[in-house]
Order: sequence, then structure tokens, then C-alpha cells
Amino acid sequence: MTQKIDTLCVQAGYQPKRGEPRQMPIIQSTTFKYETSDQMGRLFDLEDAGYFYTRLQNPTNDMVAARIAALEGGVGAMLTSSGQAANFFACFNICEAGGHIISTSSIYGGTFNLLDTTMRKMGIDITFIDQEASDEEFEAAFKPNTKLLFGETLTNPNVRVLDIERLAKIAHKHGVPLIVDNTFPTPVNCRPFEWGADIVTHSTTKYMDGQGVQVGGCIVDSGNFDWMAHADKFPGLCTPDASYHGLVYAEKFGKAAYITKCTTHLMRDLGSIQAPQNAFYLGLGLQTLHVRVARHCSSAQTVAEFLQNHPAVKWINYPGLKGDKEYERAQKYLPNGSCGVMAFALKGDRDYANRFMDALKLITIETHVADCHTCILHPASHTHRQLSDEQLLEAGVAPDLMRLSIGLEAPEDIIEDIKNAIAIADNK
Repeated sequence: MTQKIDTLCVQAGYQPKRGEPRQMPIIQSTTFKYETSDQMGRLFDLEDAGYFYTRLQNPTNDMVAARIAALEGGVGAMLTSSGQAANFFACFNICEAGGHIISTSSIYGGTFNLLDTTMRKMGIDITFIDQEASDEEFEAAFKPNTKLLFGETLTNPNVRVLDIERLAKIAHKHGVPLIVDNTFPTPVNCRPFEWGADIVTHSTTKYMDGQGVQVGGCIVDSGNFDWMAHADKFPGLCTPDASYHGLVYAEKFGKAAYITKCTTHLMRDLGSIQAPQNAFYLGLGLQTLHVRVARHCSSAQTVAEFLQNHPAVKWINYPGLKGDKEYERAQKYLPNGSCGVMAFALKGDRDYANRFMDALKLITIETHVADCHTCILHPASHTHRQLSDEQLLEAGVAPDLMRLSIGLEAPEDIIEDIKNAIAIADNK
């Protein structure tokens, strides 16, 4: 029986047997004991499944990863130390020096920097393109060494909706996977695999945790991309790996080849593992994800409608608003709601925006987003301040954009705080 997402949030990944703990246990151990040398050796050769060192895998992490894989409808998943590590591993698993990545330009500033600065230094070429560019413009961006197409389901910070189905078709036409960061909607509101995406990433620090108590990330493999059909593009998956005695991942692990290589190769060598304690906190957060996301969306809709009608507001991006230019696309991909995050600007200069933010009492100025506390940020001054004005515009971040993340407080109290802060900003 196919279980509903609500049930998967609570039950997937861990089913205790007689006398075992009802809650997922924390296996806080670096190493694991075996009876014979041969048993351990078979683990290192990937001949047997099991645990021998937490840098590669840990039972608590794997139980939580299995829950996220079930939520997304994937064949497997791997937890990482952060969402940034998840996006790096997801790309680097199939794109090395000499490769080329196409990414939509309107993405989180940290991910933009990862691709544009760090991965360029690693010898990887990057092309950024507006996600609303025509099919022909996307087609022109592909090169013989292109390895993947990357985008965000809901962009951070300007909250635009990715046309997943269209980009998946374009990527597949050129024999490469579509990787989608699904952090903001979570699988409760969007499952990108159902629209053709091949790999999904998450910053589990956000809604999946929901309390702001752990930093983490996750990569989920759909198992749908045929690596061997494009073996010349993906030698890491389709040719022998000398570090595992000539094993070929795509031949030995089939649909789980990508996520297996990510774990046994990248996590082995780079070690960005999520701590079991953090994975435990994440597992607790996932149990209420379906309840919290619905409340975030409901409250955000109320606040967005208030802002849409306020005379001090210059513009607002929130795909749940009927006047939003991407409302129809949101109805396709996000019919149950998008998330609790919106972007807006007030009429006035940057000083006015700063006076407004400084006057807020209930809403806090934070780098964080997408948890139970309502918070606000001015990306041009904070998360994206390392970008030039030209790069800001390329990333779709207007200088006056403020990112507002609606928490679990009463929406009436959030609105009252905004009203009061505007009044104070007006009088200074």
C-alpha cells in the first residue's frame, strides 16, 4: 500500500521491533565491531552492507535519510553536514575538472558563490542562465562537456517557481540530469521527481528541522537517470573505480549507483557527515513537517495578502497570491501551497528599509529562514553582500528586496508588528 505523505513523515525509515525504542535511537559511535577480519574486509570492498565508520555511514543518519527518500519518492538518500555540502556533493559526484554546469541564475547566494567561485577554481566551467529564458537560449548554453542542469524549486530569496518539467525535458534531451534544490517547498508541497527531476537536494536546516537547532543537508536519488546510456559523460559512474578494485557503480548498484558513489567515494574522501545527534533532531522535525508546512503556508498567505494591499509596499513576490505573475505555475507544481517565505519591498530608500527592520519587535533580523520563528533579511546587505550590483541583478536580487519568513506565531501578531514598524519608519 502506498502511504500518504503525512504517514511517511511520522513512520518512514524506522520500524522498531519487539523491545526496541519507539523513537529512532541515536547511535553515537564512531566505529562498529565485527567478529572476523573477512567481515570487515567485505565491507571495505562494498561486497556486504553494514557500518564500520561513521564518516561514511551511521545507522541514525541512514534511518533519517531513508525517511527523506520515502518522502521524495527516491531510491536512496544521504545526509550531509549542511545544505551547502549537499549541493556541492550532488554536483561534484558527476562533474569534475574539465566539466561544465548550467545553473539557473536566481539561486541562493551561497550556492551561487559555490558554483561561480569555488567550483571554477576546481576547473569546472559554469554558465548561469535566467530560468525564464527560452528553450532556444537554454539549448545554446549546452556544451559537449556539460554534466548537469541545476535549479531551485522555489528560488531563494526572490521566491520564483521553477518550471521543473520544462527544464527536465531540456536536460534529458542533452543526456544530463536535472538537479533541483527542493528546500523551500519540501516534499510535502512538491516532489520534483514526479515532474522529471533526477536528483533532489535539501538544506535540512530549514523546514525539515523547523526549530533552528541543527545544520544539515540531504541528497536524494530518484534512480531514474540512465547513467550507462550516457556512459561517455559520466566515467565516474560508468568506468572502473580503482579505489574499489575496479568496481563499476552503474553496473553493480543499478538504480542506486549515483547515491552509492556519493556515499562511498565523496563522503569517504571529504567527510562532510551529519552528526548523529543532528540527524536525531532532524528526525524529530520530520515527524511534524506535514503539520508545520501547512501552517506556515496558511499564515504566509494571510500576511502576503496584507502586504499586497498596504500602501507602503512597492511590490511583493508570493506565488500564492492571485496577482502574482507565477500564480498559475504555482497551481501546477505547488497546488497545496508554496512555503512561508516571501519577498517584498517598501516604498522608500535603503535607509527607510533599515529603519523599518530595526523597528520590528516580534520579527527578528536573522540569516536563517524557514523555521518556527518569523524573521526578515535584506539580502543585498546580508547573504548576498559579496555579490556585485551586476551579479545581484543576474541573480534576480533587487537592491530593495527583503526576504520575510513567516513562522508559527499568530499571523495577526506578525501583521501588527509590521504595521507598527512601518509607522515608526515613517516618523523618523
